[in-house]
Amino acid sequence: MTNALLDELQWRGLIHDQTPSLASRLDRDPITGYVGFDPTARSLQVGNLVPVMLLAHLQRAGHTPIVVVGGGTGLIGDPSGKSAERPLLPPETVAEHVALQRKQFERFLDFARRPTGAQMVDNAAWLNSLELVPFLRDIGKHFTVAMMLQKESVKSRMADGISYTEFTYMLLQAYDFLHLYREHGCELQLGGTDQWGNITAGIELIRRLEGVEAHGLSAPLLATASGKKFGKTEEGAVWLDAKMTSPYKFYQFWINTDDRDVERLLKIFTFLSQEVIRDLIVDHKRDQSRREAQRTLAFDVTERVHGTEAASRAREASAILFGELDPRTAGAATWETLMAELPHAEVELGPGLPNVEFVAALGLAKSKGEARRLLSQGGIYRNGEKLTLDGETTPAEVLADNYIWVRRGKKTDAIAFIPTS
Repeated sequence: MTNALLDELQWRGLIHDQTPSLASRLDRDPITGYVGFDPTARSLQVGNLVPVMLLAHLQRAGHTPIVVVGGGTGLIGDPSGKSAERPLLPPETVAEHVALQRKQFERFLDFARRPTGAQMVDNAAWLNSLELVPFLRDIGKHFTVAMMLQKESVKSRMADGISYTEFTYMLLQAYDFLHLYREHGCELQLGGTDQWGNITAGIELIRRLEGVEAHGLSAPLLATASGKKFGKTEEGAVWLDAKMTSPYKFYQFWINTDDRDVERLLKIFTFLSQEVIRDLIVDHKRDQSRREAQRTLAFDVTERVHGTEAASRAREASAILFGELDPRTAGAATWETLMAELPHAEVELGPGLPNVEFVAALGLAKSKGEARRLLSQGGIYRNGEKLTLDGETTPAEVLADNYIWVRRGKKTDAIAFIPTS
């Protein structure tokens, strides 16, 4: 049996596993579903956007999403997909992270809509008050060690070692599902395929204690066509927090998408229709050098995460550096964005500064002698135009009142900030 929501998720490549009767359940009545998120960092990463998109599609299809932030389980750490135990964070740090992540979820989910408004709950509210002996008696007896050892999240850690603390994580997540079923009528848990063992553990616990059928759905874990883990760069993780990954760097992450990956990422990370994506890819294949599919992807995701203004600045700044936009058309906000990302220096021009001194003052040459050599070789560009050895830089070259863009070679850029007299 098919279902409109499942059909949507399927063509977008967002289904890896699902319980057999989920389609028939979705066709009966609206359902409440949840995803758990680990608050061990102050921000979500781009990899977290896969389960966020699952919740967003759930809500768009007329169902109710619940965001569960692990204020309780975050004090332990999920062993799934990890090769070593995470450091344990103090409760006040976890609480701070929970508050910060709430704002990021609001970019994707409508918390005001009724009757399908998203809810956000912290499992610290019910886990932190649990008493050990009653929990082991009422919940733990339904889990056999043999069953737990078969779960991939545990099995993959046995060789390197897994603490008893992490070993019990599965029980706590299963209890989350049980609690949400009892308190919110939640019948569906969603997550990445690395969570499938925890999801099915919760389904089984609900069946044993409540005598009802709960459901699960998992999305595949993403890897790039080159085999790298999605969301990782040479600089590390790509965060949704602008203080941790600037909107410009965030935009650049998406604009640099491999041609082999761009169609898949458009389907997963945007709400563009099947027809729009199909047409984009047809055009993209005609001329991949234009990178139109990557531009659409980059702006769409950056706008949703950071807002239209920040996305527009990032797009314009990127277009300047790629030679796709006349730098004279950019406003001060775009140059501020670039200055935050590139090496820069304050330079006093006066009525005019010889190009040799200008290049040296900006730090693109270690000495005036090196500056002369670079200029004589035609290797320095000012606002996109080649600089001459004998020329000078004057206030007439200043853009948006305070900025001059300079490039050495093909990839080394800098911004000269010219103070207003």
